[in-house]
Amino acid sequence: MINTTPIISVQNLVKKFGDFVANDDLSFDVKTGEIFGFLGANGAGKTTAIRILCGLSYPTSGKINIAGFDIYKERDQIKKTIGYMSQKFSLYEDLTVTENIRFYAGIYGLRRNVIKERTKELLNKLQISDIKDKLIKDIPLGWKQKLAFSVSIFHNPKIVFLDEPTGGVDPITRRQFWDMIYEASNNGITVFVTTHYMDEAEYCDRVSIMSEGKLVAIGKPVELMKTYNVENMNDVFLKLARSKE
Repeated sequence: MINTTPIISVQNLVKKFGDFVANDDLSFDVKTGEIFGFLGANGAGKTTAIRILCGLSYPTSGKINIAGFDIYKERDQIKKTIGYMSQKFSLYEDLTVTENIRFYAGIYGLRRNVIKERTKELLNKLQISDIKDKLIKDIPLGWKQKLAFSVSIFHNPKIVFLDEPTGGVDPITRRQFWDMIYEASNNGITVFVTTHYMDEAEYCDRVSIMSEGKLVAIGKPVELMKTYNVENMNDVFLKLARSKE
C-alpha cells in the first residue's frame, strides 16, 4: 500500500562531468510503497541519477534523502537499506545459480540458516531447482534477469532500484518480470525503475520523464495521457520530445 510519506526526496540534483551536465536540477519525491518509473531515451541521464540515489556516485550539488539517510553523510546506511539491479547484468557468470544467491546473501549480512531457507524457497518459487548447479552463463537471459531481481530483494530492502531491468528480454518475460515487481510492491518494497520502454510506464503508479538531463514531466500515467491528449505513454514521450525540437 502506498504511503504519502516520501521515502526518496530529491531537491535540485545536479551532476556534472566537466562541462557536461548529466542531471540538470532534478527535483522529485517518491512515496513509500509506490512503483515509480524513471523514464527517458538512452542517454537521458537516468543511469547517472540512479547511481547517485544508490550511493554509488556523489552529486555535484543538491539535497537528497533516501529512506531517512543523507546521501552525503550516510551512504553506508543507504546501501544497507536498498536493493539494486544494474543495467548490465549483475550476477557472476562463472558461479552457479546457488553460488550467486549465497554470495549476495552473505554480502547482505544474512545468517547462514536464513540463507539456506530462503535459497530453497527462491529456487522453488522461480521453478529453477533443477538448474541450481548450472553456471549463470549457461542459463537463458530471461531466467538470469528474474534471478537477478530476486537476489536484489533477497534481504527484504525498503527500496529496490532497477536500472533497465527488462532490456533485451522477450515480451512474455517482460510481463512476468513486472508481475514480480508488483509482488515486491505488495510486500512493502518501494520500486524505483528506469526504462526506455514507454509501454512499461503504464505499469507504474507514477512516472517521471527525462530528456537531455532534465525532468520534463511527472505524474500518474493516466493523468499525463490526459494532459497531452493522447492514448498511450509513447505518444506522451513523442509530444515532449517534439516540443524540444
